[in-house]
Formats: sequence, C-alpha cells, structure tokens
Amino acid sequence: MSTTAPRELPARALETTAERPWPVRVLSTKITQYIDRMAPVWVEGQVVELNRRAGLCFLTLRDTDADFSLPVSVPARVLAAVESPLTDGAHVVVHARPTFWPKRGTFQLAADDLRPVGLGELLARIEHLKRVLAAEGLFDAARKVPLPFLPGVVGLVCGRDSKAEHDVVVNARARWPAVSFEVREVAVQGVAAVAQVGAAIADLDADPRVDVIVVARGGGSVEDLLPFSNEALVRVAAACRTPLVSAIGHETDTPLLDLVADYRASTPTDAAKRIVPDVAEERARVLHALGRARASITHLLAREQAGLDAARSRPVLAAPLTLVESRERDVRAAGDAARRALQTRLDRASAEVGQLTAQVRALSPAATLDRGYAVVQRSDGAVVRSPADVSAGDSLRVRLAHGEIGARVTAPDGPPPEPTPSAGPDAATSAPHTTEA
Repeated sequence: MSTTAPRELPARALETTAERPWPVRVLSTKITQYIDRMAPVWVEGQVVELNRRAGLCFLTLRDTDADFSLPVSVPARVLAAVESPLTDGAHVVVHARPTFWPKRGTFQLAADDLRPVGLGELLARIEHLKRVLAAEGLFDAARKVPLPFLPGVVGLVCGRDSKAEHDVVVNARARWPAVSFEVREVAVQGVAAVAQVGAAIADLDADPRVDVIVVARGGGSVEDLLPFSNEALVRVAAACRTPLVSAIGHETDTPLLDLVADYRASTPTDAAKRIVPDVAEERARVLHALGRARASITHLLAREQAGLDAARSRPVLAAPLTLVESRERDVRAAGDAARRALQTRLDRASAEVGQLTAQVRALSPAATLDRGYAVVQRSDGAVVRSPADVSAGDSLRVRLAHGEIGARVTAPDGPPPEPTPSAGPDAATSAPHTTEA
C-alpha cells in the first residue's frame, strides 16, 4: 500500500495561491500566533450586555462615539473588587490582552483589571470638550436662529412611550390644537442614544415639512445625560438647519446640547409652551388690542368733535355772514359816497361848462352877428376893418347872422355918420362906410 507525501504549504500569506491555499486551521494558527504577540492594552468604552457567571463574566465594550464594540471576558473576582456595582451603560477602562479562539474563529479581550471612569473625570472631559467647541464658535449667539411663531409641523425626538413625549404633545395641542407632530422614538440613554438621537435629528432636519425640532427627555442622573454631551451628537445638532429646541428636563446640569441648541427649555412642558402660542392667550391679546384700538379711535373722534364744536361756537362761524354784511355796508357806503362825490363833481363841472358855454357864446362872432352886426369881406376873403382897405367900386361880401349879401363900395372916403343918441353902441359900427347893395 503506497502513501502520498504531505503537501508542502506556503510559509507566508503572500506565497499562497489558488493552487496552494492555506487550510483554515493554518490561518487560524497564524492569527493566533500574531495576536499572542500583542501586548496587553488599556481600552476605554461603555459597558453593554453584561452577563455574570460563576467564575467569569462577559460583557461588550462599546465605543461612545462610534458604532464599534468588542467582547470582553472578565474574571468574577475582578468585578467583585469594583467598589460600586457595574451596570450597563457604565464607562470603564479595561486592561486586557487580545485573544483569538481558533476553533470558533472569534476574537475577544481577556481582562485582568477593570476600573470605572469616575464622574469627576467624565465631567472634566466634558468641560474640556466644551472649551474646544466654544472656541470653534458652535455656541455663539449669532449662530442661533429664532423659533417660528406658529410651526405647521413639529419634529419630536424622545424616548419610546416616554412621559416627555406626552408632556410635549399634550401641552402643545392644549395651547394650539392644530399643531402636527412628526415623532421619532429613540433611545435617550445608554450606548445607542448618541447614534439614534443624531440620526433622528438629521432625518427630521431633512424633512421640509418640519419647522422646528424638539429633543426631549424627562431628566435623569448625570450619567444618564452623558449622551447629550457627546461630541458627535453636538456636532449633528450644530449642523441642523431647522431651529432646534433642547428639552432634556434638568435644572442643575447643562449638557452641551443645551448650549448648541437654538433654545434651551428647562422641561418638556416648557418646550411645548415655547414652540407654539396659546390660542386663548393670543385671542385675549387680539381682543385687548381691538379694545385699545377702539378706545383710541373713540378718544380721537371725541377730541376732534370737541375741537369742531369749539370752532363752530366762535362768532365768526356762529354768524358767518356778520363779517360779510359789515363789509357789504362799508362797500355800499363807499359806493354811495363815490356816487355823491361823482355827482357833485359832475354838477360842478356842468356848471363850469355852462359858464364857459355862455362866455364862448358871448364871445362868439355868431352871437355878435345875431345882435345885428355884419362882417364885411373883400372878394379875396380879407375882412374890411378900415375904409382905407377898400376903394370905390370894389365888390364886397357882407356876412349876416342868417346868410350873406353882396355889396359895392360907392364912397369909401366918406366919414362915418354920427351916431344918434337913441342908437346903441353897435349902431356906430353898423355902417362904417357907404356901400351899394
């Protein structure tokens, strides 16, 4: 019977091929040898899934900032040496050696020492993180945005079937019944709180219907509130574009979420009062404003009416024609005086014209002719004033009051006849010389 010589396996992983692979046992052995060369290490995390057994306890050590975890085995005597009982959610540091179980293909940490992280140390770390985030400007008042007066949809992040959810929803709807809620029930304490609360905030922030987000929890111990001071959760809240309200429900402690939120409510009930207005209060304000407006308008009308009445009671408005009538009398008197003055002036001027007319008439040649005088003219139109102006035989034209006659000179050199005593003064010139008609 022949025997087959054993196949020679590659010494290193880089030398393996499809034709020359490593069996599982060889890889497991290699991993075991590699891990056994690792030195023991101190690891920090949060305790979850703690199972106690007779001589050995098993737990899962979870990272507080990311979704990573490792199984840890701890001797019961090590846990018994811890002063306070170890519970899920506790922060611890573990001194352990990495081990690999080749038959099961599992990795775990074998701890030989476990120390809870004290509350003072946790608070010191939170204070350091607070200074770092403040230096980045995440807590600045300029970053905070005002809450909407009347949100249509409110995003609520709270625990499952929690009293905080009841307080927010019931009190908000009591104030404004039409408000609508988009609720995300998540873990608000423990190792899953950071991831779930952060995911819920991001989900509601991406919803365009949500006008404001409320993160509510009904208080708790300092250890229970540690997730709300986690850096990863604080940065998610800082990146939220929707107005964020922190309603953790505590008074003495201030998680970092309170500092980065746009509004910090002392309790979930306080958050409900802040995110929506009270319909009864707003109605009372409207009625009060209407009453003040009505009273103001009434007062204004009464004041203006009083001013109008006072103005109307003045003499100038009580008898508005008095001033016109007095002016009318003045105008009439002035008109009468003007007419009298004009008439007087006309009468005086008429008398003067009469006198001048009489004078003109008295001095007029026609008037002289009417009294019996005549104007003697030569044929060339020259007036004869002296006998020397004519010669015998000259033709003359004698103008009378009512016409003229022709005449001829017969004796121009004769002396003028002597006037008779009974003749008037005009008789001396009635015949200055002898003419023949």
